[in-house]
Amino acid sequence: MAPSGSRSIKRGCQRVLYWIPVLFIALIVAWSYYAYVLQLCVESIDDIGEQIVFLLVYHVIFILFVWAYWQTIFTKPMNPLKEFHLSYSDKELLEREDRGESQQEILRRIAKDLPINTRTNSGAIRFCDRCQLLKPDRCHHCSVCDKCILKMDHHCPWVNTCVGFSNYKFFMLFLAYSLLYCLFITATDLKYFIKFWTNGLPDTQAKFHIMFLFFAASMFSVSLASLFAYHCWLVCKNRSTLEAVRAPVFRHGTDKNGFSLGFSKNFRQVFGDERRYWLLPIFSSLGDGCSFPTCLVNQDPEQPASPTGPNPASKGAAEGHQFPSKPLRESQSRLLTSTPSWTESETAEDKEKKGTSNPVMTIENEA
Repeated sequence: MAPSGSRSIKRGCQRVLYWIPVLFIALIVAWSYYAYVLQLCVESIDDIGEQIVFLLVYHVIFILFVWAYWQTIFTKPMNPLKEFHLSYSDKELLEREDRGESQQEILRRIAKDLPINTRTNSGAIRFCDRCQLLKPDRCHHCSVCDKCILKMDHHCPWVNTCVGFSNYKFFMLFLAYSLLYCLFITATDLKYFIKFWTNGLPDTQAKFHIMFLFFAASMFSVSLASLFAYHCWLVCKNRSTLEAVRAPVFRHGTDKNGFSLGFSKNFRQVFGDERRYWLLPIFSSLGDGCSFPTCLVNQDPEQPASPTGPNPASKGAAEGHQFPSKPLRESQSRLLTSTPSWTESETAEDKEKKGTSNPVMTIENEA
């Protein structure tokens, strides 16, 4: 009992420590609100029109910034669906096998019914020992959260959670609005910052708030601009931070652009199809987080590229759940309707025409 109790105390202390960066950001934001609204706009600006304009624009940006930050922190990262978890019988079978190749045979049999295209560097099925599941494409295990996270980008201490499929859009908007927040403060505070050095302001405590506000906003602007630009590049390439460091491995080999569908479709995969939601911290990303369209055409002939082809004896059908022929939900399938399109397994006549031997899901380029 003692070791178990000490471990729970240790985990509780760690949880408290993990919130320190978030608390630091909250205190900085609270102070910036006080310094800008009260010390700058109310105490230092004499022009009523300028006060009103500054306060209106500031509060619009402030609300969007806080809203996006809140959504990033408190949106739980999504974990793989139950179909990717091993059943009790599969776990027992896997534990009884000592040889790695035999275990891989078991995992390959299970993965045959799942929309999994990526592999380990050695070509093996990606399997998580701690979560006892087959990892979906772009899914990784977070050592801090101790969970497998769908489309994991990174674990961010400043939001105390993993940035992944469920909150990546919120994280992007948080970076955008925090950068806009800092730039707006820097631009509107500049004139009064200059007055501070030329003794154009009365000798009050507002002078020091204005000075430190300008320094803090300008320094945060530089760091946020570089981080936001980097993640914009990732969105354009349809990569996560982990995939930028280590390219995903497919059946045919490593391909850093395997998930890239072009700028427009890459952008819509994160922000959605409806433009009215693009700038709002409302979830609108396309897909289910477990399967993603790829630009790959050459697939491994020994294994179907789509595990969703007709298979009457499949485990998914036996359990009353079968992945749809399109492993993406209907809204995400529109990503592929303008140029390429997903097709199910071909008919016998099509196979004779094209000379194919296995039913596979392919991407047909528009003529």
